Amino acid sequence: MSKDLFAFKGEQLIKNNAPLADRLRPQTLDEFVGQDHILAEGRLLRRSIVADKVGNLLLYGPPGVGKTTLARIIASNTLSHFSVVNAALAGIKDLRSEIESAIDRLNKYGKRTILFIDEVHRFNTAQQDALLPWVENGTLTLIGATTENPYFEVNKALVSRSRLFRLHSLNSKALHQLLQRALSDKERGYGLKLINLASEAEDHLVDVCNGDARVLLNALELAVESTIADQDSSISIDLKIAEDSIQERAVLYDKKGDAHFDTISAFIKSLRGSDPDAALFWLARMLEAGENPRFIFRRMLIAAGEDIGLADPNAIVIVESCAAAFDRIGLPEGIYPLAQATLYLASTEKSNSLKAIFKAVQKVKDSQKQNVPLHLKDANRDQEAFGDGMGYRYPHSFSKNWVTQQYLPDSLLNEIFWEPTKHGWEGQRRSLLNERRAEQLASLVEVEQQNPLTITSGKVDNDLEKWLSSQALQEEERLKNLMTKLWSGINWKRNHRVLVLTPSSLLWSLKPLREASEGGVILAVSEDNHPRFLAELEVLAPMARPALIDSKVEAIKALEDNLKFEVIGGRISWKIFSETNFYKLWPILTEKCTANTELSLILSNPCSGPALSLKESLEVNINNKNTDFSLLNDLIFKEEKWLNNQDNKKKFIQQLKELGWNIYFEEWSEVVYQKVDSSIIKRWLNHGSDYREIILKNYEEKTLIRLKNLFKRLDGRTIKQKIIHTKLHAKNNN
Repeated sequence: MSKDLFAFKGEQLIKNNAPLADRLRPQTLDEFVGQDHILAEGRLLRRSIVADKVGNLLLYGPPGVGKTTLARIIASNTLSHFSVVNAALAGIKDLRSEIESAIDRLNKYGKRTILFIDEVHRFNTAQQDALLPWVENGTLTLIGATTENPYFEVNKALVSRSRLFRLHSLNSKALHQLLQRALSDKERGYGLKLINLASEAEDHLVDVCNGDARVLLNALELAVESTIADQDSSISIDLKIAEDSIQERAVLYDKKGDAHFDTISAFIKSLRGSDPDAALFWLARMLEAGENPRFIFRRMLIAAGEDIGLADPNAIVIVESCAAAFDRIGLPEGIYPLAQATLYLASTEKSNSLKAIFKAVQKVKDSQKQNVPLHLKDANRDQEAFGDGMGYRYPHSFSKNWVTQQYLPDSLLNEIFWEPTKHGWEGQRRSLLNERRAEQLASLVEVEQQNPLTITSGKVDNDLEKWLSSQALQEEERLKNLMTKLWSGINWKRNHRVLVLTPSSLLWSLKPLREASEGGVILAVSEDNHPRFLAELEVLAPMARPALIDSKVEAIKALEDNLKFEVIGGRISWKIFSETNFYKLWPILTEKCTANTELSLILSNPCSGPALSLKESLEVNINNKNTDFSLLNDLIFKEEKWLNNQDNKKKFIQQLKELGWNIYFEEWSEVVYQKVDSSIIKRWLNHGSDYREIILKNYEEKTLIRLKNLFKRLDGRTIKQKIIHTKLHAKNNN
């Protein structure tokens, strides 16, 4: 199969039976048209050819762009022996013959061999493997030409040992240049003939040849050879002759090649870009090229999930229905469901939020602790032994079929995977989802603060687990009722500006965030709690997040003078009344109110302290013979003085009246139950506790030890505490 390419030179090149495209094949680099990105002056490939230092090459590109021509130019510029093999015709026997000849040539004459393999992708794996050792040891220098992507169709070892040069379809400038050369060249072209090529005919030939020089020159040759000369021996080629000569655009499309992947890529990107005209064009191109419609439908199904997703959940239904319809009717009528699915996908809302699954998958790979929370475990197998499933809240038992509940592992509580866009179906549900996320996280924080009992892994006492679950639910419902009470009676407007005072979590601000979405919400939170609040705010969309400021008087005073609030609210702890700064705050806040600002506060005050709760529980649960109540009785008397802040409450209400507020209020009481454990004892008696400071002002350190021992006697039992709430609703009449 070996053939010396020099045999194509000289007189054979211009034989009458040689096609125009072959006669005009460039013989030097200077004649080569196009591919400036690899053959312009100074480029690596050009320098290598001129210096005869061409190594292993893979020339990759569509037909008619100069791959074989470039190989012939290399042949004319090298001192090495140049052999050519066409992979479509050659077999393993031909390759062995070439290899043996190359070895013999190298051993006897010291002459290297360049082996050019046209359509190298047609060699099977065994044939390509046979070349590898001889290419690797330098016996052969390989130049391969292929219309297929070498990274998919050529042995990876051959690719790694070769320089890959990609040739592009010729642009219109290069194609016009080729046409003019064909018309003017007197030796190899039609320079000896008088040919009048109309400009519109030339443009048409260039346009429809699709960057293929061979197609262009073959069309010109057909037009010239089939057109009868005029009386003056000239040949006139108009647009109609050009159209007849080239017939129609040759659709470049190989179902296994780059054109296949490039076209489907253009189709999908047109759908993603919501351009129905472009999508129809690329669909038509694929159909004209004979693409399998099932492949197109398969890619549209992917696009319905990847690029549209929950912006329009109906998209995947439409595509699936059109695909089923196509299977029933086939082509040519099947073009209608193909077009219908294409236009629907191109025209509907877009979202790629379903890619959240990849974020979740990565978190699964990265996270070390992924234990299923106890209440989510299967209760059918190990409920009795380990408490599995205990505490699960059945959503359908609650209003709106939803209840706050932990579903992620403990280590991933703050994680957010799915971030819905504002578009279409998911956009309509985005606000509700963010509210529920915020409420869920804030509820967990609230319940943990109010009742910080936790269950560790391992065997759990069923009664304790049931009590904890019930208590957590009751605590959550209690807090929700307080929040509902706090914001009831407010005449909300969407542009209200709201200040929420000392919230213990984001949960207290959800109602203002929902009702005053256009005005804005500011949370006045102690600086120590800012990091926790910032973590909670992550569950809300950036534009929906409230602002955080320090709750100190100085921070509120520093707010802009023109910032006025229409609503101020919050739950005020009884301990705040003992702080002098609390009373300094209200003249400042009153100045930052409008004429009709509404004030809504809940003032919560425990009526009984730990000593009273402890005594009542000991009387019920413990044998009183060995119990010394004298300490508790004395403590209860001091607790009453400590907790009685009625004078402070009256002082506060009087202050508001003097500042011009009209005040309405109501009071109610409730009993809160808690299970005694080490966390309760720490909260009341450890360093930093207000209650501890009260005790040490009146007693010695040993009193704390006695009190702790009394609490330990109640370990695991229930104590209760009575709380009085005052709802204060006021309107500014200034």
